[in-house]
Amino acid sequence: MASVLEAVPVLRARERSLGGDPVWARPALLVLLAATAVLYVWDLGASGWANSFYSAAVQAGASSWKAFFFGSSDAAGAITVDKTPAALWPMALAARVFGVNSWSILVPQAVMGVATVATVYAAVRRALAGAVTPRVEAGAGLLAGAVLALTPVAALMFRFNNPDALLVLLLTVAAYALVRAQAQASTRWLVVCGACVGLGFLAKMMQAFLVLPAFGLVYLLAAPTPLRRRIWQLALAAAAMVAAAGWWVAIVALLPAGSRPYIGGSQNNSVLELALGYNGLGRLNGNEVGGLGNTNQDAGWGRMFGYANGGQISWLLPAALILLIAGLWVVRRAPRTDRVRASLGLWGGWLLVTGVVFSLMQGIFHEYYTVALAPAVAALAGVGAGLLWPRRRRAAAAATLAAVVAVTAVWSYTLLHRTPDWLPWLAPVVLVGGVVAAGVLLGAAYLPGRAVAVAAAVAVAASLAGPAAYARDTVTTPHTGAIVTAGPSAGFGPGRSGRGGRPGGMPGGGMPGGMAGGARRMPQGGPQAGAPGGGMNGGLDGGWPGRARGDGGGFRSGQGRGAPGGGRPGGLLNSPTPSADLVALLKANAGSYRWTAATVGSNNAAGYQLATGTPVMAVGGFNGTDPAPTLERFQAYVTQKKIHYFVGDGMGMGRGGMGGAAGGSDAAQRIAQWVQANFTARTVGGVTVYDLTAR
Repeated sequence: MASVLEAVPVLRARERSLGGDPVWARPALLVLLAATAVLYVWDLGASGWANSFYSAAVQAGASSWKAFFFGSSDAAGAITVDKTPAALWPMALAARVFGVNSWSILVPQAVMGVATVATVYAAVRRALAGAVTPRVEAGAGLLAGAVLALTPVAALMFRFNNPDALLVLLLTVAAYALVRAQAQASTRWLVVCGACVGLGFLAKMMQAFLVLPAFGLVYLLAAPTPLRRRIWQLALAAAAMVAAAGWWVAIVALLPAGSRPYIGGSQNNSVLELALGYNGLGRLNGNEVGGLGNTNQDAGWGRMFGYANGGQISWLLPAALILLIAGLWVVRRAPRTDRVRASLGLWGGWLLVTGVVFSLMQGIFHEYYTVALAPAVAALAGVGAGLLWPRRRRAAAAATLAAVVAVTAVWSYTLLHRTPDWLPWLAPVVLVGGVVAAGVLLGAAYLPGRAVAVAAAVAVAASLAGPAAYARDTVTTPHTGAIVTAGPSAGFGPGRSGRGGRPGGMPGGGMPGGMAGGARRMPQGGPQAGAPGGGMNGGLDGGWPGRARGDGGGFRSGQGRGAPGGGRPGGLLNSPTPSADLVALLKANAGSYRWTAATVGSNNAAGYQLATGTPVMAVGGFNGTDPAPTLERFQAYVTQKKIHYFVGDGMGMGRGGMGGAAGGSDAAQRIAQWVQANFTARTVGGVTVYDLTAR
C-alpha cells in the first residue's frame, strides 16, 4: 500500500510533464491510431484494383509524369479522369516506389484515414482546452476519434481509391487549422485553412467548398481581434484558397488543347466546364450534360436516414444534432470569442450545410459521398459529450446525455433491423444496453460516481456496437467497381421494388437499371476470378433486369455479338478481366503503337490497360459521351498506325447509350460504327476485337 501511495505524486508529476495530460491519454491515442490502422489495412489486397477507373490512371501516372500531372487515364495521354488529379498523386507516387499493385494504391488511403482520426482527436482536444479538465478533454478526443474510425462509410472509403479519402483529410486539417486560428487570431493558421480547402478542390472539385459558409462565418464572428483585421485575414485565406485550387486549373486552361489530354467529363475540353458544370452546378440541379441525368429518386430531407444511406453515416447523426443544440445552449452566455462555441459552429455548420446539400441535390449522388459528414459527426459527438459530462449531476445535462444514448440505441436498433438476418442478436443487445445505460445516466445526480462511470462505458459501447459491426463487415468484404457501399445491404426497404420506373430503383442516385445498395462482393479467388469479360454487374448476386444470373450484365448496343458494344462489357460498375489469350494478343508488339487498343468507356479501357500494362484509349471517357476523340481524329490515329486494336465490348455507345445519359457527344457511337463497317471482327477469349492495322 505504501508503494502505491508513494507512486501517486510520481504519476501526478508525470501528468504535469505532459502539459496536464492524464498519464493514459497518449498511450490511449496510440492504441486508437494503431487499431484504426489495422482496421483500415486489413486484407486490403482482396479488393484488387478497387475502382479500376482510378487504378488505371494511377498506373498511367506511375509511368508518365505528364499523365501524372494531368490525371490521364492512360500513359499516352488521350483523356483525363473526370476529376482534378490531386487524389491520384499520392497513389501514383507510391506506385512509382513500390510498383503498381493493390497495396501501393490502397495503403495511402488507409494512411489518410489514420491521419484524419488523429486530426479530429487533436481538434476536439484543442476546442475543449481550458473549458473542461484534461481528463475530460482527452476522453472527448478519444471518443471523437473512435466515432470517426468506426463510421462504416469511413471504413469503406479509407480503404478505397476514390478521391473522397484525400478530400476528407484535407477538410479535416482545414478545420483543425481554423480551430487554432480562431483561438489565437492567427493569420498563419487561417491561411493554412484556406490552402487546405483549395487543395481539397484539386481532390474533388466543388464539393470541397461546402464547408466555406461555416468556416468563414465562424472566424468572422468569433476571432479575438478587431473586425477590420478579421476581414483582411479572411481575404488572405481566400487568396490562399484560390491559389491552392487555381494553379493547376490555370495551367491546364492556358495550355493549348493539342499539348495535353482531353479533359474528361467535359463536352468542350474545358476544365472550367468540368468544375462548374459536370462536377459543380450539375450535381445540384441534375443538369449534367454527358452524365447520368436527373437521379433524385430519394432526394429529400430524409435521405441521410433512408435505406440507402442510413447504415453508411447516420448511426450517431441524431446524437450529433442533439449534442450540437445542447452544447450551444451550455455556452450561450460565453464571450463572443469562446472557442467551444466557435468549434460547435464550425463542425455544426459543416454538418448542416453538407448534409442539406447531399439530401436535396438533384444530380448524381452515391452513398459513399456521405463520408464527408463523418468528421463533423465525430467532432460534435466529442465536443458535446465533453461539455455535458462534467455537468452530469445537473438535471438538464443528465437528461440530455440520457436522451442522446437512448435515441442512439433506438436508432441503431432500427438500422440493424433493416438487415434482420445479419447478426440478429446484436439489435436487442444494443437496445437493452443503451436504454439501461440511459436510465442510469438520468439518475446521475443520485447515484455513486462509479455506477455512473460504468453506465457511461456501457453507453459508449452500445452506441458504437452497430457501426463497429458494419465497419467489420466492410473491411472483411472486398469492394470493387465505381459504386460501393459499406456494411450488409439494406436494399430499398419493405415493399420497395423500384423507383422512377426503373426496376430495382436507384438508391442514392445509383446506376440506371437499378442495383441493390449493398457492397460489391468479389467472386471467390479475388479480382482475377469470374468471367473473362467482367460484366456490368461486377459479380453482383443476380444480373441486370432482363438477364439471367451470371450473364455478364451490362449495357449493350443492340448490334449483336460481333458488333462493337456487344459481348461482355466491364461497364460502369467494374472493368473487364480479359483472358490470357486476349492479353497476349494486345501485348504482342505493343511498343510499336501509341495505344495498344481503344475501346468505348474508361472502365472498359481500364480493365485491358491494367491487365496488359500498356496504354488503352478510353473512347468517350467515363460515360462514353465525351467527344474524345472525334471520329476524324480517331481515323487519323488509325491512318498513322497509332492504335493497334479496337476492343468491341463496351457500353451502349455514345449519346443516350448509357440508359439515360443526359445528352453529350455521339462520337463514340460513330467511331464504333465506323470500325464495324471497315474492319473485320474476330473473337479472342470471348471478346470481339478488330485489328485496325489490317485493312
